[in-house]
Formats: sequence, C-alpha cells, structure tokens
Amino acid sequence: MPVHDWASVEANIFHDFHQVWTVAIRNALNRGLLPPGYSALVEQHAGGVVPDVLALQRRPRPVPQSNGGVLTSTPPKTRHVVEMRNDSFATRANRIVIRHRLGEVVCVIEVVSPANKTRHGLPSFVKKAVELLENGVNLLVLDLFPPGPHYPQGIHKAIADAIDEQDFQLTADKPLTLAAYAAGDPNADWVARAYVEPIAVGDALPDMPAYLTVTDYVSVPLEATYQAAWADCPPDMRALVETGRLPGEPEA
Repeated sequence: MPVHDWASVEANIFHDFHQVWTVAIRNALNRGLLPPGYSALVEQHAGGVVPDVLALQRRPRPVPQSNGGVLTSTPPKTRHVVEMRNDSFATRANRIVIRHRLGEVVCVIEVVSPANKTRHGLPSFVKKAVELLENGVNLLVLDLFPPGPHYPQGIHKAIADAIDEQDFQLTADKPLTLAAYAAGDPNADWVARAYVEPIAVGDALPDMPAYLTVTDYVSVPLEATYQAAWADCPPDMRALVETGRLPGEPEA
C-alpha cells in the first residue's frame, strides 16, 4: 500500500492514524519479533521520556539471544549510512540508565506528528532525540511529512546537526524520512550511526531496524503494520485521505 499524503488533511486526522499505527507496531514487536526478556509498550513514561513505543529489556544488557526473536547483526541496507561523532558521547561513558517498571529502555520508536515540527515543537523533539542517543538508547524515527521552514532538510538533518553537523540533503522526489539510530558505545569505540531511507508519498514502506544493542536489531515491518492500521480506519476517514472529500461531497 502506498504512503498517503498526510500533509493534505487536518492534523487531527493523522493523529487518529498515528495512534492506531503505533499500536500495530507494538503488537508486531510483541508477537515474536522481540527476543525473550524484551517488551514493547505504547506511550509509556520512563525517565521523563514519553515516546510512541518503548522497547524494554527486563534483564541487564548482555547480547540478547536470537531464539524466540528475529535479531539481525548484518548492517541494514538504507540509502544513507551516517556516522555521528560527538565528543559529548565519548565523555558521557557513565550514561544514565532510563528505566521502566518492566526493565531498561533500549529503543524508542517515534512516529512524527505535525506538532513535532512546529517552531517550538522541533527543538524539543530534537533535544529529546539527542538525549536518548547520548544515554545509549537507540531510536527509530518515522516521518511521513515533508520538510517545513524550520527543518528544510527533514527531521534527520535536524537531529544529526545537533550531534555532528552533516552534509545531508533530501531530494525533491523523496522528501519523507525514515531514520534508525544505533546509539553506539564509547567504551567499545562504537560511534553512533544513522540509517536513513528517504521515501515519497506513493511509496511502499520498507522495513526499518530498531536497534536493541550497538550491533543487533529487529526489523520493524512498517508496510504490514501501516496496512493493518489503515484497514482499521473508518471508511469516511479513508475516503477523505485518499480523495480529499467525504463520500457524497461534490468536488471543490
């Protein structure tokens, strides 16, 4: 199913889809993608973080076993792979452990909303993203909205510039951004890396990695979860997103 043009409808319409898609991603992770000892929760508070989906590890952080989950250590193939070096990452070897009742937070998944990309919302979003990476929490950002005046090269460029200014540019034909961040480990000389896949309205969504350690990740089935969320949307909402009008409304 092609990605819809969510920028053409009101923000509250996307908000509803956002909520449903988030739950679909959470369900997919918990139905066998995450290894034993890991859980995915929706909109949970942990250490001041309020993400869309938290991936939690109940026990301390050894390399997780692959039995019962679908872990991969082969680097993902995305259009851009960016190393992000920052002295503050190296100096913060004593990282803050972000905890939840069910365990340590190892990954955060964020579906970007229009509110995240306003003049006031964007700095807050970027600050949260950088703080997560500085503290060893991996990140997956899904942005289905084109750049705006406060982020002319997209959400990844805004995050990357706050860490290690990058010569990164989106192209006009692929203005939307999927970006997975492996937080790295300064003690093991692993720098933070971003795996960025630009997409466009009308594209099918590729799977993207959600890192659980510096090297191991699970592939999040974005297309399958997007389709599941879309199927659960009301018919009138689907018509409005696809055609710009409700059933029975005359063309403008």
